[in-house]
Amino acid sequence: MAKVVQPEEMNKRELMDYYGYQGFLGVIRLYWFFLRDWMLQILAQSCPHPGLTVVLNRIRGVKIGKHVYIGPGVVIDGDYPHLVTIEDYVSIGMRTMIFVHSNPTCSLQLKEKYYPRKVAATIIKKGAWITPGCTILSGVTIGENSVVGTGSVVTKDVEAFTVVAGNPAKVIKQLPNNED
Repeated sequence: MAKVVQPEEMNKRELMDYYGYQGFLGVIRLYWFFLRDWMLQILAQSCPHPGLTVVLNRIRGVKIGKHVYIGPGVVIDGDYPHLVTIEDYVSIGMRTMIFVHSNPTCSLQLKEKYYPRKVAATIIKKGAWITPGCTILSGVTIGENSVVGTGSVVTKDVEAFTVVAGNPAKVIKQLPNNED
């Protein structure tokens, strides 16, 4: 009789394969990674000083440029923080969520047939403004000096000097590029 793979085991295997961990010690390393990341994420989310929030996220592995503001309650992907890049002069409003992976964790049917784990870098370019309460999905690039309106769900790349808003986010207007 074939052993039925449980979704939790499949998720653990996918993460161990991604990080190159093997065996019992690999499981310990994976759980240590998540425990450390979870503690740093909790501290970063509740930190009253945005400068310390940036430092804590850098320790997690998020690539963050200079003069970046990250508001309270911002969630940055916990499984692959090193795949998030936030360039210089970016402002991210409170309660925004930034993902680099999507994964239906508990449904084997969905996971195997329709929505396998997707892992893709998310990049927020120089000067972008992400207003409060936004959700930025995996593989998205927010263009230079763009604005994402409050509560927006960004599912596709945003061009430079563009204002987007809504669910899913749609172009509202183009901003003049005075750098030319």
